[in-house]
Amino acid sequence: MKRNTMLSLIFSSTLILAGSSLAAEFGTAEEAKALLERAIADVKADAAGALAKFSSGEDGYRDRDLYVFCFGAADGVISAHPALVGTDVRGLKDNTGKTFGEEMFSSAQEGAISEIEYMFPRPGETEPVAKESYYTRIGGEICGVGYYK
Repeated sequence: MKRNTMLSLIFSSTLILAGSSLAAEFGTAEEAKALLERAIADVKADAAGALAKFSSGEDGYRDRDLYVFCFGAADGVISAHPALVGTDVRGLKDNTGKTFGEEMFSSAQEGAISEIEYMFPRPGETEPVAKESYYTRIGGEICGVGYYK
């Protein structure tokens, strides 16, 4: 009897630990919003330095599948992203046809964080999955951070 109880406790503990490590594999909505708020402060302090850190991921600006992206508020050209720097965000659309780049470009407001849902691949993958991004205008840049659902 004691052996069965002990095995049951070990099995339950293993499941709990496995579940918590899976949950930590991807970023959350709260973590994405916190990363954006940190990015806003860095862009206000030193835009050029911040954009370089965002693209390289240094100083914690790449965390699992969370990363900061930015594009010019005047021209829509991506200035910070793990892979798309130089791309016009206004031409981006997901596999459902949603023109999420144009929507962010035309609706971002200084001092307000907006949200948008679209399909986009996780870093290092090619299959689009549901993503929600928080974004805002900070002077001459529009920056955002998204998490995958």
